[in-house]
Amino acid sequence: MADSNGIFLLLGSNLGERALVLEAANQQIASRVGAIIAHSSVYETEPWGVADQPAFLNQVIRIESEFTPDEVLTILLDIEHELGRVRFERWGARVIDIDLLYYNNLILDTARLTLPHPRLQDRLFTLIPLVEIAPDFVHPLLQKTSSQLLDLCTDKGVVTKIS
Repeated sequence: MADSNGIFLLLGSNLGERALVLEAANQQIASRVGAIIAHSSVYETEPWGVADQPAFLNQVIRIESEFTPDEVLTILLDIEHELGRVRFERWGARVIDIDLLYYNNLILDTARLTLPHPRLQDRLFTLIPLVEIAPDFVHPLLQKTSSQLLDLCTDKGVVTKIS
């Protein structure tokens, strides 16, 4: 049996029944990618990148999986598609967005996948729920904990815990 890998994912939704979409994404991830070990609260957050769109619900989850990073990405993209994700514009409104934040301490930069996620340290909507479940996890490139990255983050977006 392969070793299990600690993976952090950011889930986001700002179209449709956002809470139900996050719940469906959690169920699909748990059944197809790996067991959910921890999950943050759900936060309502201002849009990032493209301001003229509805607010997001965001959540960070930690899973354990035996899949490779590329296999995880493929399954996550399939789940997004099945839940109604259509890719129109970068950072635009979407039914579901699932970002791979960390895969263990792996540093990877391919045409398809960059790990750790290249902008996680710049986004309050990622760092606040990440700190909730992994305050001491060390970013393998920046060599700072999630809590330290949050302290250094200059993002001014509004992030409100809703559950």
